[in-house]
Amino acid sequence: AEFSCEDATRTELDYLKEVFTAVQDAKVDKINVPDTVGVTIPRKMNELIANLIEVINVPISVHCHNDFGLAVANSLAAIEAGARQAQCTINGLGERAGNASLEEIVMTLHKAYNIKTNIRSKLLMNTSETVSRISGVKMPPNKAIVGDNAFAHEAGIHVQGVLANSDTYEAFKPEEVGHTRKIILGKLTGANAIKSKLEEYNINLNDEQFNELFDKVKTLGDSGKTITDVDFRSIAEAIQGKPTKERIKLLGISVMTGGNTLPTATVKLDIDGNIKYCAETGVGPVDAALNAIQTLVKEVVDVELDEYHLEAITGGTNALGEVFVKTSDEHGNKVTGRATDEDIVKASIDAIISATNKLLMIRN
Repeated sequence: AEFSCEDATRTELDYLKEVFTAVQDAKVDKINVPDTVGVTIPRKMNELIANLIEVINVPISVHCHNDFGLAVANSLAAIEAGARQAQCTINGLGERAGNASLEEIVMTLHKAYNIKTNIRSKLLMNTSETVSRISGVKMPPNKAIVGDNAFAHEAGIHVQGVLANSDTYEAFKPEEVGHTRKIILGKLTGANAIKSKLEEYNINLNDEQFNELFDKVKTLGDSGKTITDVDFRSIAEAIQGKPTKERIKLLGISVMTGGNTLPTATVKLDIDGNIKYCAETGVGPVDAALNAIQTLVKEVVDVELDEYHLEAITGGTNALGEVFVKTSDEHGNKVTGRATDEDIVKASIDAIISATNKLLMIRN
């Protein structure tokens, strides 16, 4: 049997010793010391357990709450003082701010104290995800050990270091807990991170294409967008598929729509070094923009839009939109174009211009 004295950390020490001595004489198997409202600190927890061990011979366990965010630290302090058991929960779930996190205690014991437990650490991530799904309590991305960002790297120097030697910026390998390393692309991304991602997806870009991809990633990152792996792959493949020689380049676009306003798009293009403007209307801003492009390029190629597909790559209001088009010219040549952007009008224009440049390459 185990005896637990509620609110032990706020109980007078002499009285606590008296109670625990009495229950020990009653032949309990274990005595539990709970920090019921999570108000103690590691130093005091260590001192408390050390004092209790002077009069208690049976194993001591601790039950720490996380009201001050110290449940794990207090549990470890108790173990240092001689406690034989720390009660904890998956993901630290529990009353109010929760309890000591099992995965954090296990890995700290393994790595910082060189104490092995019977926990199969490779199952920690899967177990955490299962508990999160069943309980409906989503884990913060920065949750230690099992959070989405626990092994995610974005800053250039961090990415470069971890790719060369994971020990530089990781306490242990993610595989030890069933996790995976992630290279996050955003405003702090360096060239090495992008090169690593390209190698992962077996995408080969020339220097000009790489610079375009790098600028695109930085621009999206500066706008506050975190680029997912799906986003990155779509952007990179769209750039990879663009013609190497572009006779037509987008210089600017302006659209008006909404309410009783007739959707209108004004497009500015560089066609063979000549700056051209055109404003057209349509059933929507995308249709108006594509009409303007068709009007502008008619002098060099008569483009027909045969198919148009728009898909949100990821969720959320700031999701990247991927546009895929099939086009043809008056000679029956058929090509495809693809582009990705947060602005679906911009993505649509980039896709049609990419396809138009391909048609011009075929004709030449």
